[in-house]
Amino acid sequence: QVQLVESGGGSVQPGGSLRLSCAASGYTYNANCMGWFRQAPGKEREEVARIKEASDRDGSVTNYADSVKGRFTISQDNSAKNMVYLQMNSLKYEDTATYYCAAWYGISDISPPNYWGQGTQVTVSS
Repeated sequence: QVQLVESGGGSVQPGGSLRLSCAASGYTYNANCMGWFRQAPGKEREEVARIKEASDRDGSVTNYADSVKGRFTISQDNSAKNMVYLQMNSLKYEDTATYYCAAWYGISDISPPNYWGQGTQVTVSS
């Protein structure tokens, strides 16, 4: 059974930075795709970013929600593929949410993720 464990959440002032980490375990093959979602109180869960291997070249393909483009960067451990990170810079009040690591194992990333972490809280407050 795949397990995803997030870390790195916390409280930060507006304009500050945080780096979230997600460690995957219990798998026998790499995920097709990994990503980060977030859910703020009273709002639906939304996708923040995702990363997967490029099909036509070396390297990765990344996608970001418009609200975080230019501020957040998703990356992955290139050797082991079992770690994914979310570097969050220039944080805003509206980035406050519970952040969830997600993975697509054995399924297309056209579908919703089939594995989720337990979530880590990010609070942006002065």
